[in-house]
Amino acid sequence: MARSQPARFLATAAAAFLAATAAPLIGATAAHAQEGGACSSATVQYRLVDADGKVVGADWSSQGGFHQWDTVPGTVEVRLAPGQSVGEGCSYPVSLAEYTTEGPNWASSGRQEMIDKATVHLTAKDVAGKDDDGRTWQKLSVKAPACFGQIDLYGEDTAYDGKEGEGHGPLPDVRAGVLTPYHLIAAWNGGDKRCESGTPESATPSPSAPETSASPAPSAPPAGSEPSAPAEGTKPPVSPKPGATPSTNADVPPAQASPPAPKSSPNGGNPPLAETGAGAPVGMLAGGAALVLAVGAGTVYASRARRS
Repeated sequence: MARSQPARFLATAAAAFLAATAAPLIGATAAHAQEGGACSSATVQYRLVDADGKVVGADWSSQGGFHQWDTVPGTVEVRLAPGQSVGEGCSYPVSLAEYTTEGPNWASSGRQEMIDKATVHLTAKDVAGKDDDGRTWQKLSVKAPACFGQIDLYGEDTAYDGKEGEGHGPLPDVRAGVLTPYHLIAAWNGGDKRCESGTPESATPSPSAPETSASPAPSAPPAGSEPSAPAEGTKPPVSPKPGATPSTNADVPPAQASPPAPKSSPNGGNPPLAETGAGAPVGMLAGGAALVLAVGAGTVYASRARRS
């Protein structure tokens, strides 16, 4: 019986070795999963100001919707609504975009054309507080159209200008049902005259503009046809109905956060996964425990052999 004591001791030591080494790894994985926190959406407030910074119309508001203008809005001030907890690393892009349109409201706007865009990024320092006297807020200004137009305030940095590639999106088009920009906070539209199309500085003429004044009238029917009487059994083409007015919401998403800088690690700069336990030296630890168990098993075998 005395000879079996070393074997029992070695087996107990191996079990203790495994428990002691596995516990920190499990704890490290759980702790890493709870590190940091994602930025959530935030509520934006805005107001219109003139060239001298005086408030035009209503003061700070998160009220969305489409607003008809008598004169084109000037500068838009933006901030984050009070009472919000915003992390230091969170950023919220807010853009103001100016478009020319085919009419003075959304239903008649047709396919819009972007003429200007401005963007600011709101952070924790832009959250309103109880005592905001003397504080300055970020401002957005765009070119004012001299014809029918629309101004959109939205919570993104994307330019909805109809171009391809990252950072660009489709132009608003009521006839095609393209309700851009996304994350629209509020919009203003108006104007009292139609925009001129096919200007000399334009790269391509508007598809709706005739190329020359000598083109035949599009309404002139071919000879021998009956323009007022459609063929029997067919229906005349139906004009597309205007799309629904885009929805608005002052709650905007955060900007895509950049990946955090890698922390210094004793593993020689290997991926951080090694620090969470997934890439930790489990094999080496298990091998050590197995060696202890093997020695213990050999001792037991030798002890039994001597007794026999």
